[in-house]
Amino acid sequence: MSTSTSIQFTLNGKAMSVEVEHHIHVVELLNRFQLKGARESCGQGLCGACTVLVDDLAVSGCLMPAFMLHGKSVETVENLSAINEPLHPIQEAFVDQGAFQCGFCTPGFVMMTKHLLALNPHPSDEEIRDFFAGNLCRCGTYPEIIAAVKQAAEKLHP
Repeated sequence: MSTSTSIQFTLNGKAMSVEVEHHIHVVELLNRFQLKGARESCGQGLCGACTVLVDDLAVSGCLMPAFMLHGKSVETVENLSAINEPLHPIQEAFVDQGAFQCGFCTPGFVMMTKHLLALNPHPSDEEIRDFFAGNLCRCGTYPEIIAAVKQAAEKLHP
């Protein structure tokens, strides 16, 4: 019985074809491509540090088996802006509002913000808190994160 599968998917706009072992999760596969924004922290889908968008839906990269990416499109935080390029409005809002301290959770919150604003262009504070229920910030910058989401919403959806 084969322990790996060949998959084809789109990663940050580029067509990919790779062989993945059945036990590999999305975060581990992304590390192979030197994409380190999505981080495994809890390994149980409880903290949000590993959040990526798969077909425009936020998923926990530590839980999703990589072979399930076959035929799908994956977007990571690295796709939002290139080095030496202007920041994406969501990233800019997180900087402007000081919505991070250690930065470990920030990529997950940024990708969740992208998903939230695609679903709800002008969320209330309560809607933002509810949407981020599965994302944890060890430094406690939740008020700043809410302010960043609201700033990004105004910039993206005036």
